[in-house]
Amino acid sequence: MLLIPAIDIFNKECVRLRQGNYSQKTVFDKNPIEIAQRWVDEGAQRIHLVDLNGAKDGVATNYKIIEK
Repeated sequence: MLLIPAIDIFNKECVRLRQGNYSQKTVFDKNPIEIAQRWVDEGAQRIHLVDLNGAKDGVATNYKIIEK
């Protein structure tokens, strides 16, 4: 079985939205790159990255983080 971890990025932070509500978010970490590296170190072959700013505003704003 292939497990694919997901990282939601909003304003350059790792977050989880409550029922898709942007005003009810929990920040899990300030550095998405470090979190992605942790997943890779744990053996993740793929990571699902979500640019929530892009989803909300229609403009990819976290692409530099995703690029890394």
